[in-house]
Amino acid sequence: MEHRIVGPGPYRATKLWNETVELFRARMPLRKHRCRFKSYEHCFSAAEAVDWLHELLRNSQNFGPEVTRKQTVQLLKKFLKNHVIEDIKGKWGQEDFEDNRQLYRFPPSSPLKPYPKKPLHQRDVIRFPEWNDPPPGTSQENIPVRPIVMNSEMWFKRHSIAIGEVPACRLVHRRQLTEANVEEIWKSMTLSYLQKVLGLDSLEEVLNTKLVNSKFIIHNVYSVSKQGVVILDDKSKELPYWVLSAMKCLANWPNCSDWKQPMYLGFEKDVFKTIADYYGHLKEPLLTFHLFDAFVSVLGLLQKEKMAIEAFQICCLLLPPENRRKLQLLMRMMARICSNKEMPPLCDGFGTRTLMVQTFSRCILCSKDEVDLDELLAARLVTFLMDNYQEILKVPLALQTSIEERVAHLRRGQFQKSYPEVYLERFPTPESEALLFPEKPKPKPQLFMWALRKPFQPFQRTRSFRM
Repeated sequence: MEHRIVGPGPYRATKLWNETVELFRARMPLRKHRCRFKSYEHCFSAAEAVDWLHELLRNSQNFGPEVTRKQTVQLLKKFLKNHVIEDIKGKWGQEDFEDNRQLYRFPPSSPLKPYPKKPLHQRDVIRFPEWNDPPPGTSQENIPVRPIVMNSEMWFKRHSIAIGEVPACRLVHRRQLTEANVEEIWKSMTLSYLQKVLGLDSLEEVLNTKLVNSKFIIHNVYSVSKQGVVILDDKSKELPYWVLSAMKCLANWPNCSDWKQPMYLGFEKDVFKTIADYYGHLKEPLLTFHLFDAFVSVLGLLQKEKMAIEAFQICCLLLPPENRRKLQLLMRMMARICSNKEMPPLCDGFGTRTLMVQTFSRCILCSKDEVDLDELLAARLVTFLMDNYQEILKVPLALQTSIEERVAHLRRGQFQKSYPEVYLERFPTPESEALLFPEKPKPKPQLFMWALRKPFQPFQRTRSFRM
């Protein structure tokens, strides 16, 4: 049961749906069944379908071993609703599929989902500030000039310009590198870096770049605590105090220093339910609706763990600061609960790790429009986040350094053009250094007397020494 790996790119959720449908139709075992004294050929029971599809999803690198049997049942309900399967009487269209002995079959053809036709977002080509760009609201036509008295000399000059002998004069403006320019540089280089990591020709069908806020990126990079958690300027967007206290209680269990309420049997389950209810009633998932396709696209890189972490780092920089902070605190709590051996079971039917994924996956990643595989994709993403949250929620140092060097280079060029004399004094060129500090003659090496002597020669016996 091989499941082809669907890499990053647009419409990845739709591609995964079609891939799963084709594999299910082609390889699901069919046989003869009896029901109410009647035989049915080429069909399967609901329980058989759950067993086979659950095994397929668990062994797929697109979904992973964290897929539960309950999630498989939910997917088969969507198969029935979309006429991928039908009962033996030909009924379909409702999500009344149950894990039992009810018989089902494939229709003559199971419709594959067409790729959605999204309006292509126009590329935002962010230009770096040029020195000859006129300020907003000005143009060459609006430059005030004095009326010129036409004479033979002026006519000759204009004629020379017209025929191309003399280049026309053009007013050149010097612009300052404004805060808006810096924000545009951060946005442009961050998106360019993401596109490079994903290996895409364009981000148009994965991300609406017009909705990317450059202020969010800069805030997420610089306004952080020593632990790397985002610090909010607007305290009204913080987590409620009672939610934050409940999260600290479970993260530090059983040492709940901030919790002043008396504890009782099952106390930790009620605290967990309080946290789950708060996150479950958020109006928008933490990774936001408009970034859904971007995060789903990054899931195609999970086989290359280092690249996937790098791509997730960049995508998380695009989040609103309050969402990034909530995500950081939530992932830290989930990881600590899963690694805490003293934590009592929070649910009788699930292990702690599975419970964390099933409880919080939908409040982390969810599509605004109905996507049939969003639950499986969200569970896959949350599982990877839990294992690598410390790296993913860090600021990518290579990207930060590259952008800061670019901004510094532009500011240095701006200073050089505005104040060339001062720039030469502070940053001298090799030519100016040679004028200011002429090369001193190198002293000749001293000659020693022994250097003039002939080298030592061995003693030779002569006749005068004969006896």
